[in-house]
Amino acid sequence: MIKLKIKTGDIVRVIAGDHKGAEGKVVKVDREKNKAIVEGVNMVSKHTKPSAKSPQGGIVKKEAPIQISNISLIDPKTKEATRVGIRVEGDKKVRFSKKSNQVL
Repeated sequence: MIKLKIKTGDIVRVIAGDHKGAEGKVVKVDREKNKAIVEGVNMVSKHTKPSAKSPQGGIVKKEAPIQISNISLIDPKTKEATRVGIRVEGDKKVRFSKKSNQVL
C-alpha cells in the first residue's frame, strides 16, 4: 500500500483537470485506488431508483473521486498550494509545508 501525503480533513486545491482551481476539504481517501473525495469538487449526477430510503428516486448530485496527483495541499500560513515533506521531530514523524517550512 502506498503512503500518501494527503489525509482526511486537509484543505486542498485542484491543480489539474476540469475542476482546476477549486478548493475543498478532503472527505475520504482511497489508498488502494490512489484517489480522494473532495467536498464540492468533481460533482456528478447519479440517477437513483426509488427505494425505502428515497421513495421518490431521481437525480442526486454527489462528489466523485479525484486522482491524488491532481490535488495539492494548501499551506495554512501562505494560503497557497504546497508540496508536503515528512521529517522526524523527537520521536514523532510530522508533515511540513515545503513553502513555509511549517508543521501541518
